Amino acid sequence: MDKEIVVSFQDVDFSYNSVPVLEDVNFAIYDRSFVSIVGPNAGGKTTLLKLMLGLLKPSRGTIKILALSPEKARSLVGYMPQYVQFDPYFPVTVLDVVLMGRLGNGTRFGPYKKKDVSICFEALKKLEMSDTWNRPFKALSGGQRQRVLIARALATEPRLLLLDEPTSNVDMNVETELFELLNTLSKTITVIVVSHDLGFVSQYVQRVVCVNRKVVVHPTTAITGEMINNLYMADVRMVQHDQRENKKD
Repeated sequence: MDKEIVVSFQDVDFSYNSVPVLEDVNFAIYDRSFVSIVGPNAGGKTTLLKLMLGLLKPSRGTIKILALSPEKARSLVGYMPQYVQFDPYFPVTVLDVVLMGRLGNGTRFGPYKKKDVSICFEALKKLEMSDTWNRPFKALSGGQRQRVLIARALATEPRLLLLDEPTSNVDMNVETELFELLNTLSKTITVIVVSHDLGFVSQYVQRVVCVNRKVVVHPTTAITGEMINNLYMADVRMVQHDQRENKKD
């Protein structure tokens, strides 16, 4: 049976103040796949995510998320932005942060239902953070905070998970652990992650969405040095971070 199309872009253009950012974008992403969006800075990666979320509207073309418009599909999408600002002195626990993911699911402000709390604990369990639920968020390490923020996105019970640079400012070991977890999550939902490290993500993802105004999708196995140089418009080499050499796929 063919997999369901989760994300579809057809003939999409987008401009900021008449300055073209994306041109003639056509691609599809299928259910329960793990895909990375890569490209140079200001190439349009985050713009692509915001179009999927319905936060931006295309100048031309059609975007469908789970066969719906991005605005109507938003409740089915979990999102982790690249930058999350928080007041380190605000007394919020890990569970409080994850419960924020339930606010758009019939829950407004205060008190949460038992179902909401149960869903949040399950999200923390998937990210291996159950034992931190009552710890202050500010007391966590950078990698732990990233896991909690991914758990917050999972608390929306999404069918599509979008993550913008989820491993920025974390060390190599933490990056590996997070991508192992995301790889596991992609067995049940579609996961799309923006990353700057093509050599690293190629160990995990099935397809790569290359963005630099134009968008081209490649199977990971088809990525070549020439493709990378054309994408970044510079002499760039893909370095394989071999963290899984003793593991079987």
